[in-house]
Amino acid sequence: MITNRLRLLTAGESHGSELAVILDGLPAGLPLDAAAVDAQLARRQRGYGAGPRMKIEQDQALITGGVLGGLTTGAPLAMRIINRDHEKWRGRAIEPLTTPRPGHVDLTAAIKYGYRDLRPGLERASARETAARVAAGAVCRQFLETFGVRIGGYVTRIGDVETDPGDLPFEQRFAQAEENEVRCPDPATAERMSAAIRAAMENRDTLGGILETVALDLPPGLGSHVQWDRRLEARIGGAFLSVQAMKGVEFGDAFATTGLPGTHAHDALRLEGRRIIRPTNRAGGIEGGISNGKPIVVRTAMKPIATTLTPQETVDLASGEETPTKYERSDFCPVPRAVPILEAVLAHILADALLEKVGGDSMEEIGPRVAALRQATLDDLPMEGHPQTFWNE
Repeated sequence: MITNRLRLLTAGESHGSELAVILDGLPAGLPLDAAAVDAQLARRQRGYGAGPRMKIEQDQALITGGVLGGLTTGAPLAMRIINRDHEKWRGRAIEPLTTPRPGHVDLTAAIKYGYRDLRPGLERASARETAARVAAGAVCRQFLETFGVRIGGYVTRIGDVETDPGDLPFEQRFAQAEENEVRCPDPATAERMSAAIRAAMENRDTLGGILETVALDLPPGLGSHVQWDRRLEARIGGAFLSVQAMKGVEFGDAFATTGLPGTHAHDALRLEGRRIIRPTNRAGGIEGGISNGKPIVVRTAMKPIATTLTPQETVDLASGEETPTKYERSDFCPVPRAVPILEAVLAHILADALLEKVGGDSMEEIGPRVAALRQATLDDLPMEGHPQTFWNE
C-alpha cells in the first residue's frame, strides 16, 4: 500500500491469539472515540452470506499506545484485536494441509517461502486480517470527519443480480444500504441478492460481486501528477487491490467511457459565479492523479472466494496425485461484509493524502492549513497570461 505519511502495519494470523495494528503518523490532539472504532468492527462482522466464524468473534480494539486522555499523542497508535476462535486451536495438533485450493494463496505462498505445509500461507492471507485494517481505517475516518469528509459504501451487484442507484443521493445510498443484510441501496434488489446467496449456499458454492465506495467533500488538490506513485487513483487502486479477493478497480465511469468519443467522455468545466464546477463526475473525482473536489467514486470487483464446500480439482503435494480440495471454513458471500473494509481502506489513503498536502504534527497546526487550501475558483487561480520559457536550449 503506497502511503507517504500514515504508515500502517498489521500482524497476526487467522487463528492466532490476536491481530496487532500499528498506525504511525497520526497528528497529536485528535480526539479518539474507541466506541466508534468498535462500531466499525461490528459492521464488518454483519452481512448475509457470512460464515460461522462471525458468530464466534466479538471484535473490539484494545488501544495500547499513542493515546493519552482520549487524544492522540503523535506517537504510533497501537491496537490489539483478540481472536476468540484461538481457544479452539491453542495447543492443538493441526492436521497437515497439502492440497492447495485453486484461486487461493496456498500454492503461490509455498513456492515463494518454501513452506512444508500450506497453513502458514492461508493463515496470514486470510481475510481475518481485514479486522485490523478496519480498526485503523476507523481512526482515519475520525480524522477526516474533523474536516467534513464523509465516507460510505454499498453493494451494486452480487452474482448476476445488479442494481443501478441512478440519481439517488450518495448519503441516501449509504443509509439505505445499512438497512438490509446485503448492503444494497435498493430494497427490491436486496431481496433478489439475498435469494441468490441462499441459492449459492444450497449449491455449496460461493458468490462475488461489485461494491462502490465513495468519499464526499474531499478537498481538491490531493495527490499529484509529478510521480507515478503519488497519483491518487494509483494509491487508492493499489490499496483496494491489496484487500483479499478484490480483482478489479475503476474510478467513476472508467469502463463505460471507453465506448465513448473523447468529447462525451470527460467532465465539462462551467462557471457558477466565481466557482469552476463540473456538472458531471465521469472521472470519479480524480483528474491527472489529483482530487478535483467532486465525490471520489471507486467501483471494485470482488471475486467469489476460493474456499467452496463443493470440492474443486487440485493436486496433493504430499502424494503427488490429483485429488479434490479439502474444505476450510469460510463465507459463502463476503461482499456485504467488504463494504466497511473498503471504506476503511479509502479512509486510510485519503487521510494520508490530506496529511501529505498540509503537513503539521498536531491538529492545532493542521486545522488552519486545511481551511486555507486552494479551491477551484477564479480568485484562487490567477493566471499571468503571457508567454513562458520552460527550458533552455
